Amino acid sequence: METGPPPWLVAGLGNPGARYVRTRHNIGWLALDALATERFQGEKRFGGEVSRFKEAWLLKPSTFMNLSGVAVRAMADFYKIPPERTLVVLDDAALAFGRLRIRSAGSAGSHHGLESVLVHFATENLPRLRLGIGNPPPPMALPDYVLAPFTPEEEAALGAFTDRAAESIRVILKNGLAAAMNEFNKEGS
Repeated sequence: METGPPPWLVAGLGNPGARYVRTRHNIGWLALDALATERFQGEKRFGGEVSRFKEAWLLKPSTFMNLSGVAVRAMADFYKIPPERTLVVLDDAALAFGRLRIRSAGSAGSHHGLESVLVHFATENLPRLRLGIGNPPPPMALPDYVLAPFTPEEEAALGAFTDRAAESIRVILKNGLAAAMNEFNKEGS
């Protein structure tokens, strides 16, 4: 009997707690909220909130950003999901707010949450969806910026942005990374 490919694991990175809910570092969680057909009602397992979306598993690690890899790796191991079907959704200060970029592999750059995931998988060959939050205004430091709430202008555009992020995840799950990159990595996306 033939079996299909393993399911996808979509891990939206963020920080637990009311203080962080509407901050730039939690945009990965907000994208998963937009993907869920109803409010994300995750069951607590693997050090995070777990839910389903069609044939994919969704995970919001609640281990705090810098330890995200613990929860992502535990869930991937349990369901035997290989790195190439583990999609990490995260904020990216190198991209302008509202831009998104899909990659099949690469380094973590300065993102400690992604770094934790890559270390726990011992590979850089994990697909990721980077959601642009823009650079901090001088003299604000990056750690303060990512933990700060969105500006009123960003907040007004956030729903459309996370909806587009959710749509890119749907395309990845249905048609694969290459199709999603062709559609969403265009200039102005």
